[in-house]
Amino acid sequence: MSKNRTTKPRKIKSIHATSTISMSLVLFLIGLVSLLLFVARDMGVYVKENINLSVILSDETTPTDRIRIQKYLEGAIYTKSVEYVSKDDALKDHIASLGENPKEFLGYNPLKASLEVKLKAAYANPDSVAVIENKLKTFSNINQTAYQKDLVSLVNENIRKVSYVLLGLAIALLLVSVTLIHNTVRISVYSNRFLINTMKLVGASKSFIRKPYLIRGVINGLVSAFIALALLAGAVYYVIYEFGMTALALQPLTTVYVISIVVLSGVLLTVFSSYIAVGRYLKMKANDMYYI
Repeated sequence: MSKNRTTKPRKIKSIHATSTISMSLVLFLIGLVSLLLFVARDMGVYVKENINLSVILSDETTPTDRIRIQKYLEGAIYTKSVEYVSKDDALKDHIASLGENPKEFLGYNPLKASLEVKLKAAYANPDSVAVIENKLKTFSNINQTAYQKDLVSLVNENIRKVSYVLLGLAIALLLVSVTLIHNTVRISVYSNRFLINTMKLVGASKSFIRKPYLIRGVINGLVSAFIALALLAGAVYYVIYEFGMTALALQPLTTVYVISIVVLSGVLLTVFSSYIAVGRYLKMKANDMYYI
């Protein structure tokens, strides 16, 4: 008798440990896909906000006119930053990048001063740039505007494709995770089906019977979420230091979002599954429990 009594708690502990590990792995995958989604978005924003819109000024532009145009750009809703590049600075950049000095064989500096504008990510698309260029044409001192439209279109298209793939993967993984966590919780509750039936027979209310299982579901969900986050942090640490991923690819707000998704998924899925699993045995007759 004593041997059977000690064996049963060990089996129950083993079931709980197995369910916690299973849920942790599922939540790790949810966190990983969520992280990839946010990193893809952040990298897209970073790339788009570092493509310059060059506003090339005519040689007749006075300092007053240049300041007027620069203040207009700095106050525009689409502008992230504006930098003035003088003719001399443009010549230095040309020499540094190409190794040639056109002033030596032309006798003068053919390059023009410009205002290098970095756009906010929401406006870094061909349609918005076309509208911005039309507005800038009203300034007589602007010679022309230059923007890498093909690069912007390529970036937007690639981000869209990656986002669709990751979103589809996230939805599929969510469906799989709901099924796996539900089955894991149901197996955990299965060992207590006769206890649930006994409590029902002595007159305990459904909410009273469910309460300890829901509380345990919250605890298991939190424990699983923290284990999953630890695994995710280890994976991120490995990628950063093994492959040299820059800190710009992982924003602080992204970390908050991923942690919230993993913790909420762990708690909500385990509580929901516990509610459904206990409800199944509350509806079941005692004789039927011997055949499941």
